[in-house]
Amino acid sequence: MSRDVVVVGSANLDLVVGVARPPQVGETLLGDALGRHAGGKGLNQAIAAARAGAPTRFAAMVGDDDAGAYLQQTLESAGVSGTMLITKEAPTGVAHIFSYPDGDNSIVVAAGANSHLTPEHVEAAVAGAAVVLAQLEVPLETVAAALAAANEAGAFSIVNAAPANPDALTVLSLADAVVVNETECAEFGGVEALQSLGVEMVVVTRGGDGVDGYFIGNEPIHIDAFAITPVDTTGAGDAFCGAFAAAIAIGADFPAALRRGSAAGAILAQYPGANTRELTPAAIDALAG
Repeated sequence: MSRDVVVVGSANLDLVVGVARPPQVGETLLGDALGRHAGGKGLNQAIAAARAGAPTRFAAMVGDDDAGAYLQQTLESAGVSGTMLITKEAPTGVAHIFSYPDGDNSIVVAAGANSHLTPEHVEAAVAGAAVVLAQLEVPLETVAAALAAANEAGAFSIVNAAPANPDALTVLSLADAVVVNETECAEFGGVEALQSLGVEMVVVTRGGDGVDGYFIGNEPIHIDAFAITPVDTTGAGDAFCGAFAAAIAIGADFPAALRRGSAAGAILAQYPGANTRELTPAAIDALAG
């Protein structure tokens, strides 16, 4: 039986600046250059799935530039297979991240090549997958095509519905599971609204308040947050999604998958950047128990 996770989504170069607070309109702030990192929700989740122990492939689009080559190298070193497609029509996507002293952040994303990922690009990519994981940082028709192909192939499909987009409700109805944070959940009308679409599992991540899982026909499940000192929460939600998908792919039940995803997010938040080599199956085992 396949244990492969196929992630369909975005790949960005993250440029991180440490600042005391968000700038106001027309204001210039001095900050600390905290480096550049491989990012994008799709790439982060693919790396997290691979580092959580699942064979992982990634379907994405980058520009014909140094940033795209850097992202490909990062994926390969993390054990993610599959070569990202390259377009000459747009540069690789870029995320500008403001990192605050309390570990929180604000992010502005320029999609670039991500907007050129088409349904034709991803339909074949999901072949042989146990789990297909997508987000909403690439065109909705591309996400819909990936989910439809997953459903036809009998793969379990997950959408991290971020960023929240009311136009995505029809797309979300194709998923077996939807992962949202509290803000995104509210923008989609709440858990009941998502379940009314036919989504079997709804997962709401709540940061320091833990994670809630809703499985149709069962009592809600709550997983407490792990006690950590956060350094940088950038990508913690993505680590959750990747590890959650990996756990489902290797046969974990819903509560165990939620706990392993939560552990992955907690591990990542203790290090700078949107991914870390410290995220390993052993580290997740040690924290999740």
